Amino acid sequence: MDIVLEISAKNYVDDLLLMKKALSHMESLVGCYNGYLFSEPTTNFGWTFFKLAFKPNLQTGIENKFSDMINKYHWSKPPEKFAKFMADYFKARGCDIRVKIVG
Repeated sequence: MDIVLEISAKNYVDDLLLMKKALSHMESLVGCYNGYLFSEPTTNFGWTFFKLAFKPNLQTGIENKFSDMINKYHWSKPPEKFAKFMADYFKARGCDIRVKIVG
């Protein structure tokens, strides 16, 4: 299953750069490259919204490498656990964003 996250950012340029650095680091950790896509941003009420789609190889690599951490989240469905893990991962790397699963 391909997971798509909707990202909300107040400082799009800075947060996008931080997210790309964090995703590059994640790709290095799991040994998978070119595993995600960003949509074109839209702006509304001072927020910038865009989508982040994970390709199956990166998503599977993250789920396998960090399964113990992902399973600690108390959400009912695996995609929700993955989204919460990624939100916390980005926040730990300085991204001031909100993450919502699109589905």
